[in-house]
Formats: sequence, C-alpha cells, structure tokens
Amino acid sequence: MSLKKIAELVGVSPSTVSRTLNNTVSTCASPEVKEKIWATARALNYVPNPNARNLRNKKCEAKPNYKIAVILARFATLDDDPFFYELFQSVEECLFSHSCILHSVVNSQQADFSALKDADGIILLGRSSENHFSHIKKITSNIVSIDRNPTDYKMDEIICSGKTAAIKAMEYLLSLGHQKIGYIGDCSLESRYIGYCETLIRHNIPMNYNYIVSTDQTYKSGCQAMRRLLKQDITSVLCANDISALGALESLSKQPSHNAAKSPKISIISIDNIARAQTCSPLLTTVNIPKEDMGKMAVTILLDRIRHGHREYLRVEFPCRIIERDSCYPI
Repeated sequence: MSLKKIAELVGVSPSTVSRTLNNTVSTCASPEVKEKIWATARALNYVPNPNARNLRNKKCEAKPNYKIAVILARFATLDDDPFFYELFQSVEECLFSHSCILHSVVNSQQADFSALKDADGIILLGRSSENHFSHIKKITSNIVSIDRNPTDYKMDEIICSGKTAAIKAMEYLLSLGHQKIGYIGDCSLESRYIGYCETLIRHNIPMNYNYIVSTDQTYKSGCQAMRRLLKQDITSVLCANDISALGALESLSKQPSHNAAKSPKISIISIDNIARAQTCSPLLTTVNIPKEDMGKMAVTILLDRIRHGHREYLRVEFPCRIIERDSCYPI
C-alpha cells in the first residue's frame, strides 16, 4: 500500500501524507486532516518500507518490522476514554516512525490472549487486574504499561502520578479559598482519590463523605454525580478525569443559579488536559498529563526491551502541571 493511495482516499497530496505520518512538519495539515490520514493508514494496515528507504540512502542493514499489540486494560474501546485515545495516537505515531506494525488493539476483558502470541511486544494502556496480567505475562516479557498509577507488576512502566496530579489540583482550589471540595471519580484503590483525601487531612479539613461520588469516570456519570453534589453546600469539585468534568459542566450549565452573574459559581478542576478541555465552555482548568511524551517513551522503552537493551524493570515518571483556564473561581 502506497502513500499515493492514502493521499487519493483522503484527498490530499502524497507529500502531506508523508509529512503527517513521519511527523516532520507539525503544520503540514489541520488536526482533522491528520486524523483522516492516520485513520486511513490504520484501516489499510499501511507500514513504511524502511528497507527501500535504506537502499535509496545506500544503507545495507535492514531493520525488522516489530509487531506491537496494544491492550486496553480498563475500558472496552478507545472511544470510551479520550485520554487514552490521545495517548494511543502518540503511541501509534511513534510505532510508525520506528517502522513497527500495529499488531492489534484489544480489550483485556474480552481478549483472546492466545491471538497475541506472535506479537513481539505489548503496550498496556491503563491498570490491569492481576489475573489479566498473569495471562499477558505468559505471552511475552516484552511489556510496558502506561498509566497514572504506579504498580508492583514486574514490567516496565511509564507513569505520571495521579496522586501528585490530584494534590496539585486540590492545592490550587485551596489557594482560591475553597474548603468545601467535592470529588467525582473512582474511589477503589485509585491514586487520584488518595491524593484528594490526603490533601484534606494535611490541611485539617474534615472529610465529608456526602461530597464524594464514586463513578466509572465517564461523561454520563460526571453529569449524574454533579446533579447529586448540587444538593450539597460545596463550592468546588475535583473530577478524576476531564471527561467526567465535561459531564459535570454540562449539569452545571443547566442550573439557573450557576448562570446568574451575582451567584457564586462552583469551581471545577480535573486531570488529563484532553483536547476537548480547550473547547468547552467555560474552558476547563485541569492538570496536564504529558500524553505525547509518555506514548513516545513507552515505545522507546519497549523497543529497547525487545532488543535486549536492558534487563531490569524500568519506571519512568513524568511531571504534571496545572493548566489554568476559566472553570475555577476564587471564593
């Protein structure tokens, strides 16, 4: 399959396709066109021909096209979670730049793990159960996970601490004068929830469990949780992820008191900094998780593992930072 064919299907020039797939010029196409190019290349199973490129450059050594599988640990499809979808895009682009083949994208809850036996390596998106990990480990030891939570599993992992992100978000709300802070998100062994609780304890603020709504961290559950919290006297809410926060903002937008100029507004802060956080109303204040860098590092570490470049299990932790926008207000 050629670049020319992809260009014909998308309706752009072959040079635009080449620049997009090789990530050489960030402004070569709009985000929408880039997404169409990647979707078309993915649908056609397009893989660059590094051997032909090497011949043109008079290089004789051919590099193998490693087959890499991606396992979705906590959700059924990439459409279920924009954070992991954007993370996957970074992984996919980096795999392509290294002339790797995307073997498959599977859900760990439904996957036939035996179908992954011919994959050279596995990238695990999200936290996997011990049972699922034991099955994955039988396939290959070439595994790297990407998540907001560190684990005790015996594998390489790329993380950006959800606990640290939650603490930064809580400290930001406290700096604005908020103390009646709600929480929307998973409360089961979840580092972001731990960060929420520890910050309240450290500031001698009593825990009010009426302010906490445990959810599956989806848009719909964010809407529902916000409606429950509106019955409480909260002044702000920490959402575990952006998609929950967008749901919470939707519920808030339907409250007349929240839209009234003289009424105090409820502040919303979340974690992830997905693309939609920059287009909602109000613009979402959030904690940035460096998805692009994490995806690239995961591929780099996995390929090094496949090539026997390291033996010990590595943990690479990226920093997070507050992105101040319009959804938080001082008391």
